[in-house]
Amino acid sequence: MSGKGGRRTPLVADKRYGSAKPKAAPKPKAAASRRTAARRPRRKASWPVRLIAGAAGFLARGIWGIGWRAGFAVVSVLLLATLFFYAQLQPLGAYVDARTKGSVTLLDREGQVFAWRGETFGGQIDAASVSPYLRNAVVATEDKRFYSHFGISPRGIAGAIRINLAEGRGPLEGNGGSTITQQVAKLLCLGVAYDPAVWKTEGDYEDDCRRGGVWRKIKEVPFALALEAKFSKDEILTLYLNRAYLGAGARGFEAAAQRYFGKSANEVGPAEAAMLAGLLKAPTRYAPTANLKRSQDRAAVVLGLMHDQSYLTDAQYQDALANPARLSKAASARAGGYFADWVMESGPAFLTSDTTEDVIIRTTLDQHLQKSAEDALKQIFTTRLKDGSKAQAAIVVMSADGAVRAMVGGRDSQVSGAFNRATQAKRQTGSTFKPFVYAAALDMGWNLNTIVEDAPLTIHVPGSGDWSPKNYDKGYRGPITLTEALTHSVNTATVRVSEAVGRNAVREVANNFGFEADLAEGPALALGVSETTLLEMTGAYAGILNGGTSVRPYGMVELRLQGEDSALAGQEGGMGERVISDEAARELTYMMYQVIENGTGRRARLDGRQAAGKTGTTQAARDAWFIGFTADYVTGVWMGYDDNTPLTGVTGGGLPAEIWHEVMARVEDGVPPTPLPMANPGDYVMQPDYGVYPDTRPLPQPTQPGRQRPSGTEGFLVDLLGAILRGGN
Repeated sequence: MSGKGGRRTPLVADKRYGSAKPKAAPKPKAAASRRTAARRPRRKASWPVRLIAGAAGFLARGIWGIGWRAGFAVVSVLLLATLFFYAQLQPLGAYVDARTKGSVTLLDREGQVFAWRGETFGGQIDAASVSPYLRNAVVATEDKRFYSHFGISPRGIAGAIRINLAEGRGPLEGNGGSTITQQVAKLLCLGVAYDPAVWKTEGDYEDDCRRGGVWRKIKEVPFALALEAKFSKDEILTLYLNRAYLGAGARGFEAAAQRYFGKSANEVGPAEAAMLAGLLKAPTRYAPTANLKRSQDRAAVVLGLMHDQSYLTDAQYQDALANPARLSKAASARAGGYFADWVMESGPAFLTSDTTEDVIIRTTLDQHLQKSAEDALKQIFTTRLKDGSKAQAAIVVMSADGAVRAMVGGRDSQVSGAFNRATQAKRQTGSTFKPFVYAAALDMGWNLNTIVEDAPLTIHVPGSGDWSPKNYDKGYRGPITLTEALTHSVNTATVRVSEAVGRNAVREVANNFGFEADLAEGPALALGVSETTLLEMTGAYAGILNGGTSVRPYGMVELRLQGEDSALAGQEGGMGERVISDEAARELTYMMYQVIENGTGRRARLDGRQAAGKTGTTQAARDAWFIGFTADYVTGVWMGYDDNTPLTGVTGGGLPAEIWHEVMARVEDGVPPTPLPMANPGDYVMQPDYGVYPDTRPLPQPTQPGRQRPSGTEGFLVDLLGAILRGGN
């Protein structure tokens, strides 16, 4: 086939596709929609939106910039502070003993501890070797994550803040969420040493160390981190175990274990460990010596924590709950508080109250006698006094050589630092002074059968006028022996004897027996108007028991530094010079024996045992006394009010004599009876012509020791004459 004009048209293949590109397969609607939207021109946001977005972005970039810079600065400061504290930390041994003063441990006559004074350390213990129960109890109670944290516990701090806010306190008031490491930082006072020039007392220093506040908390953090870097976990725990205060003057767990349980902290069991760990919360409140039940309840909480944290098996937990920790015998008794204070005062201050060393003092105290005295006083006051009575009493028990075996300075016996009525209260002695009047006469040659007049008496006292003593019973017996005069505490007869021998002689005998105070000048001297302490009076009576030799009461036998064998101080006291003859002392003992057997002191009589003593009641019954002795011990009892209020219905022959009886019945229980060293009245002739004041005839000559009573007709006449003079009694 040809085209027009004879030309052939060129052959062209059929086109399968048009000039446009081949159509693609249909796309999903969403994809198509995105393509369509992409082809649409983007609408610009409004200027307010763009402004807010820009500001937010700028703020975010600013906060981030400030934040990372501030964080870097805080970390840098924290690191520098940690390095600063780290460089200041000393070796472990420098921090173990926290005290700036030493302690005093007091031992009884058997060498057993009965009291402590000052803060006791007890010796270093180590966390690795201490009882595992104690180590676990402390960790379970104070910081259960101790072995996993790095010195501070953010979780603990957050929990403490939550608790404080829930209880209405400030975020850092109350619970602090402190780790054991942070508590050690406090115990070390953040590295600040005690300086007497800055703090008046050690207590002020420690109060400052315990002071809270935000700044204090902030400083704790780098110091705790420095501790963690310097010491191992066991070393940090060792510091805690040795420095923590645990009540009753015990610094560290070793001292506390010794004080409360009488054993080392390395030996305590679960119940004891729980009680010790429980003290960390509030040492004074939970101290078992203050309230054992409260301390046991707190220990039960600690046992629960130990059990919950798998430190105790079910069996161990139940056994510890069923058998709570109990105090040792010495800690439970808390005996001899007044005695311990007296011994501390009697020693040199630089080795007692102000000591910087640990001191051991061996004393004369007998804990059995001390407990006997305390129990006797408690029984009489419980059964014989009205409820609410504020009457007080004091007791001293000593040996004939002046060694004090027991001392009670008031009704509350479990004390420390309290007013001691046995050593500090000076009171009028009343008729307990009379034996020294008769001691002067006997030493001059009078004897126990010498006759003296009991009749009205008036003495003119220059500057005061006439003075007429009266007898307690308002009556008069006529001529009586010295023995009868003392037995019935006859005032007029005693004054006559005093005036006959001379007041100066009476004062000299009394002073030589141990009265340190100035004695009265007037004739009332004989009736005990002078003042002295119960300790001095009891010591003077000890001189009568030992045969007429003065004694100086003492309690300290030896003082030495802990760990040393040689003593720095020894006994200061004991027997001194002879005051009256042995014969005079034996006669006086017999006369005082009659006081208990037949006179004013009958309530003090002991079954099956000889005893001698004397009652005393001062003017208006402001003071009531009974002082007496067996062959073994001398015991003095005083009773009265601290404000000098007169006693109601109480005389020396009443409650004081009953207290004395109760004390001695306990003291002598199980001790074989020993006769008193006293004279036999039958060996002495009555001398009715002498000793009757104001007769001016010579004083009677001393009877020769060992002279027997006349026999036959002479003896009969002597007895008859004596009966006539005594009125037939």
